[in-house]
Amino acid sequence: MQILPVHVHSNFTLLKGTIPIPELVRSAKDFGYGAIALTDSNAMYGVIPFVKSAIEIGIRPIIGTQITFSENPEDYIILLAKNNEGYADMCQEITRRNLFDVYTADHLISNASPNIFYITPSIEYYRNFETIQDVFFEVFVHNGLPENLEQLRELRCIPSIPVYFLKNEDYAFHRIVSAIRERKTLGTITHHSLVDEGFYLRGADFWQEFLLPETWLQNLRFIEEHCTVDLRLGEYKFPHYKVNGDQTSFGFLWQLCQKGLRGRYPEVTEKIQDRLDEELSVIQDLNFVDYFLIVWDIVMEANRRGMVHIGRGSAANSLVAYCLGLTEVDPIQYDLYFERFLNRSRKSPPDVDLDFSWKERDEIIKYVFERYGYERVAMISTTVTFRARSAFRETAKVFGFSDEQISKYSKFIPWTSAANLERLPEKFPEARMLKFDDEIWQVVLKQAARLAGFPHHLSIHPSGLVIAPDKITHYTALEYAKNKGLGLIITQPDMYSIEDIGLVKIDLLSQRSLGVLRLSLNQIKKNDY
Repeated sequence: MQILPVHVHSNFTLLKGTIPIPELVRSAKDFGYGAIALTDSNAMYGVIPFVKSAIEIGIRPIIGTQITFSENPEDYIILLAKNNEGYADMCQEITRRNLFDVYTADHLISNASPNIFYITPSIEYYRNFETIQDVFFEVFVHNGLPENLEQLRELRCIPSIPVYFLKNEDYAFHRIVSAIRERKTLGTITHHSLVDEGFYLRGADFWQEFLLPETWLQNLRFIEEHCTVDLRLGEYKFPHYKVNGDQTSFGFLWQLCQKGLRGRYPEVTEKIQDRLDEELSVIQDLNFVDYFLIVWDIVMEANRRGMVHIGRGSAANSLVAYCLGLTEVDPIQYDLYFERFLNRSRKSPPDVDLDFSWKERDEIIKYVFERYGYERVAMISTTVTFRARSAFRETAKVFGFSDEQISKYSKFIPWTSAANLERLPEKFPEARMLKFDDEIWQVVLKQAARLAGFPHHLSIHPSGLVIAPDKITHYTALEYAKNKGLGLIITQPDMYSIEDIGLVKIDLLSQRSLGVLRLSLNQIKKNDY
């Protein structure tokens, strides 16, 4: 039997783990693992790519995380979700961990869930959890079996190797990314910032070197059998728009559209009415009724506040959007095809982009939070990854080069993927002057190229927010944006993962030209033109 890895960190741990998720899953499959658990530190950024990759390659994903504590960041407890309720509880706990100024083990213990497995190498934490939840004692075996086997018999143990990199030769790269994270050089980074050299993924040969206690193997089988999360990826989870009385959401949308139709067209021909009926039929069949009502509600509030706004993009092809006042382009007059915006064969949800004045966008966003509840709404994150310049600069700093030395080269590096760093002069004419003659610079380039696509930090999506049907932490973990002082809370998954989860993005964009238009109109009114 292959051992289930229960302590695996991907490169989504933001410069702690160094393993790209597709590579991790492929390697686990090659080693013969039937299941693998992802336990990134205080985070669930990579959960959706991990689940998708694992399912695609034919290995069962187990969703987990590693939570650390304020009083001693080196202490941790691993959480593995048993079921969908456990996944929601885990998202909630990660959110608490990231939003609390101080987060201790007592916080986690007081919110312990029966839908989560807890794993820890700390005997103190083990004893605290033992009486209330499913808890296992983690025994590190990367250096072989421990000598105190007799003392461990009374504990519910599992064997574990924390995995931060794939192969033992990747330890040098781990040192580099750790130095980048700690903003130190390779000469000044201490062992406290690094993990053990033996923390890499092992195959069947390693596990066959020694005889593990049968009870430990039984515990691993028990965990694997009882972790059955199904996130129902691709199944949309729309928030519900509340309508008055016994009226249905579709009935209300139909009523709004009929009223808007007669406001837009002095004469409603059969052709126009048929077009509206067909669009409404498609929207109803695809279960997008509540989405249109929520976007309409936002636009109506903007109108009540006298805000300048405009809907754009493929939504202009929709007669429904035109009748609701979401767009100002007549799709009948310009013969625009609704199918370009929405059709029964399209899998993705509708995308209505609403532009607001750059001075008023924050106000309408605040309205959405207040209208639908702070517990249900969040801004969407975007993952900022290393590109060629940033990867080169950060790696060169780690090797001890000064800003002056780095700038001598970096100013010639084009805006491209870090994967191109080793072939810049031959691929980009603007980089033909680059001459990395010294061997040390070749090492820098080689290591920097490995950072291609690695997450550097989270930022805020320029326009996207998401409204969940209930508490948003049932679906995703949250954290503060990079500048915590702004108080903006964002989702840990980016927009692509949010769509995979089934939550629907609403785009409220900031447009400076609309602000200029508003100022101009106000000035015209002021001067009574």
